[in-house]
Amino acid sequence: MSAFAVAERAVEAVPDASARSGSLSGCLFAAARAAPQRTALRDSGDRAAWCGRPAITWTYAAAAEIVGRLARGIGAWRLPAGSRIGLWFSGGAEAALGHLAVEAAGHLPCAMPAAWDPEQLAAGIEAANLVGVLTEGRRGARRPAEELTHVAMRQFGLRYLAAFGPGVPDGVISLDAMALERGVAEPVASRGLVTFEGSDPERPIYRSAEALAAAIAAHCDALPLSADERILTLLPAHDLRGLVTGLGAALAAGAGLETVIPFEEAGFRTALLRPVPTRMVVPALIEPALAALTLPWTVRSLNVVHRAPATLIRRTAPDGGKRRSDSPRSDSPPAGAPRLDTLVLGETALVTRPDLAATLAHPDRAPLPLDLLALALASDGGLACRGPACAAAPLPRGVTPEADAGAWRDSGYRAVLSGGAVIGVAAV
Repeated sequence: MSAFAVAERAVEAVPDASARSGSLSGCLFAAARAAPQRTALRDSGDRAAWCGRPAITWTYAAAAEIVGRLARGIGAWRLPAGSRIGLWFSGGAEAALGHLAVEAAGHLPCAMPAAWDPEQLAAGIEAANLVGVLTEGRRGARRPAEELTHVAMRQFGLRYLAAFGPGVPDGVISLDAMALERGVAEPVASRGLVTFEGSDPERPIYRSAEALAAAIAAHCDALPLSADERILTLLPAHDLRGLVTGLGAALAAGAGLETVIPFEEAGFRTALLRPVPTRMVVPALIEPALAALTLPWTVRSLNVVHRAPATLIRRTAPDGGKRRSDSPRSDSPPAGAPRLDTLVLGETALVTRPDLAATLAHPDRAPLPLDLLALALASDGGLACRGPACAAAPLPRGVTPEADAGAWRDSGYRAVLSGGAVIGVAAV
């Protein structure tokens, strides 16, 4: 599979509009047809030490071919359409390929946090009623595939276990071998996504394909991402915040996605200095460390992601949060990359704006994409949201729920006000 590694290459073509409004795997295949040699996925850091595999750069063509092969292999499992299949990865290109393959095969991807211990893993499998789980052979000092085999002994409904990489034990299907088999399946319509509220294994949340596409579009409304750029992210893709700001946004624009997971300073600095126009995505937790870091001229925006409850700071954005892509190139760093803040309201909604505090204080005046996401602030500070971008619902065992996109829903959080300004968001 390392033969698919290629150099960075910018291509002007982008996926067609129909692909953007469809599944993530559909976006991948559309971009592969339009610009096959454009970089889609790249791993950073010492992947060999972390998972026993080299860091690989995947073009859109190579990624689509591997996803198609994996989807064909998963299809051979003869599961009913829409079966729930877990994704238990630490991050990186393999996590993205696994997610896209499950979706392309017509099943429901269920993203699970890598930090779960075996008891949490068992609880998540039970709560989401999973029939299969994709994972990895090595994860630092852990052996996820081996742990999964022990958990599976207590899960009678769990029929298929599969893993990438070395160290795949007996009884677990090798995804590496599956990726080398002949035959590529075209993606079918997406059936949506399952994540877990607050990483709680007993609280799976369902989001339809339309709701996921709307969440991505609402986020991208504030992010002028183009196909010749990349997203450099420090967030794993096991929840809504990581999927929307990373893989979802990249595929919607036909751009590249580079992940720095697990984080290590040398790999991060190498990735940051790569000469590619970059939209960087970081958790608010590391913001103090970033304040001392000089960003290269290639960083066109910094997206700081806050998980509610959170403290917020009023910011000004005279340029609307956008930076001209035709600015003269210079070896000296800019005074500061334009900044976007994303507030994550559980697994319900993401709000991305250049001035998040002002948006929450006066949502009726904010230039939100109201056909996708609307916010309302009650007199007591309670935040409500409406629109397809926040149409999520708890996942029961036997059925797929429906969420009313036109109904106002309580976010579970309230704005913390001081002198008429929003200074944070707290749980209700």
